[in-house]
Amino acid sequence: MSDIPDATDANGSDTSNGEDEAAPSGEQAVDPLEAARAEAKKNLDGWKRSAADFDNFRKRTRREIEDTRKAGREDLLKDFLPVFDNLERAITSAQRATELKPVLDGLAMVLKQYIDTLGRSGITKVPGVGSTFDPMVHEAIQQVESDEHPPGTIVAEVQPGYLNGERLVRAAMVVVAKAKAEENSDDGSAGEGKTDDAKEGDSDA
Repeated sequence: MSDIPDATDANGSDTSNGEDEAAPSGEQAVDPLEAARAEAKKNLDGWKRSAADFDNFRKRTRREIEDTRKAGREDLLKDFLPVFDNLERAITSAQRATELKPVLDGLAMVLKQYIDTLGRSGITKVPGVGSTFDPMVHEAIQQVESDEHPPGTIVAEVQPGYLNGERLVRAAMVVVAKAKAEENSDDGSAGEGKTDDAKEGDSDA
């Protein structure tokens, strides 16, 4: 039986290994740096798209909030237009009136309409005369001594305050009662008595 010759080339190099250590035909080795650059570019593009979407969302939300505010102001104005109309009628009637009482009655009706309109919008007046002073909703501009009202009672209102729900819009400026200062019932007689006693003591001595 003949010997099988070794698979060698002309230079004597071994070519018996059937696996080619080189990359397959048509494929190239991936450069890690290029792969990292491609991944970074992909992430940057995604971030730019997200930033643009968020900016558009922010602008859209801002427009919606502003549109809602405008609509709210328009609704409130529509509610108050009848009050303004009646106020103008009351002024016109007052210019022709010969008696004061009808004018006052008309103005009182307009004021009530104004307060009722505020109430339907959730705006109420801060309690005024007769209520107890509350530093959260009242601003005391003066205190007056009174024996007709308990201390801390509001006896006059200089400027009304308003609440929007539970939120204070404007504090009420009020005058608050305080207790009268105690007067010296002896009118200095007690001091005089002590002086007389001292004089007597001196004379006895």
